[in-house]
Amino acid sequence: MKNKKILITGSNGLLGQKLVKLLSHKTNIDLLATSIGENRVQSVTGFNYQNLDITSKTQVDSVFNKFNPDVVINTAAMTNVDACENKKEECINLNVNAVKKLIDASEKHQSHLIHLSTDFVFDGENGPYKETDIQNPLSFYGQSKYEAEKLVQQAKTKWSIVRTIIVYGVVEDMSRSNIVLWAKQALEKGSPLTIVNDQYRMPTLAEDLAYACWLIAEKSAGGIYHISGKDFMSILELVNRVADFYGYDKSIITPVSSSSLNQAAKRPPKTGFVLDKAIKDLGYSPCSFEEGLEIVTNQLQSLNSIH
Repeated sequence: MKNKKILITGSNGLLGQKLVKLLSHKTNIDLLATSIGENRVQSVTGFNYQNLDITSKTQVDSVFNKFNPDVVINTAAMTNVDACENKKEECINLNVNAVKKLIDASEKHQSHLIHLSTDFVFDGENGPYKETDIQNPLSFYGQSKYEAEKLVQQAKTKWSIVRTIIVYGVVEDMSRSNIVLWAKQALEKGSPLTIVNDQYRMPTLAEDLAYACWLIAEKSAGGIYHISGKDFMSILELVNRVADFYGYDKSIITPVSSSSLNQAAKRPPKTGFVLDKAIKDLGYSPCSFEEGLEIVTNQLQSLNSIH
């Protein structure tokens, strides 16, 4: 059996780093990690790294021609929801136009394209959502991811779309934060927090998401998959559960409504996913939120012992 060649885009991001760590240990895979700038995954070997700007057709074509991937996992995206609202051109360039370039290259090489998407393609009026539910994005970010999904679904090669929700976890150089780390840090310092009480999600441990992407690649599973954690909660409950887990003072948390925040982008009130398809097709089995926090804690401790 020849090795399966897997190309990851956005390998310096949270999901990208977890994919590199997971796949670099597998013996039957040739792994090429790509991102903008220097490689940030220093703790493992067993993969090659290349600087790649996916908005450049020349760079994309060159990497595909050299590597000829069997599978492409596209984790690169502009994901700051408010920034997308204010920098629409940049958002479209990375979230839609770049995806078109990856699709063209994947078609030429007949690569299986696994594309990451979001719960923000839904309006949040009747979550938790199944893969087949009607999309209706409320924000420019959600719209850009929806446009990309439509392009991927028309691809003349094997494709999969992985929608996910609030991904949390620890990156190597602590260059990326997420709601769990942010809440933990603020609670640790005793900084007062105002947290929305009217948005509901199912937060996803980055390791679970990476594993699901691998299962899709391994099983050559096509189509749309909803991948998230299994616990459904409000953002307020999420922060409270972080406080409970670490034994921090919850009296510094003030609940507010979304409308009082004046955020540039509108958020869906209630998303969450029905995970039945992923469980049945892939054998996906996400950990609970507290199990995820346990994993995060262990990783933070081992990072601290290195530095």
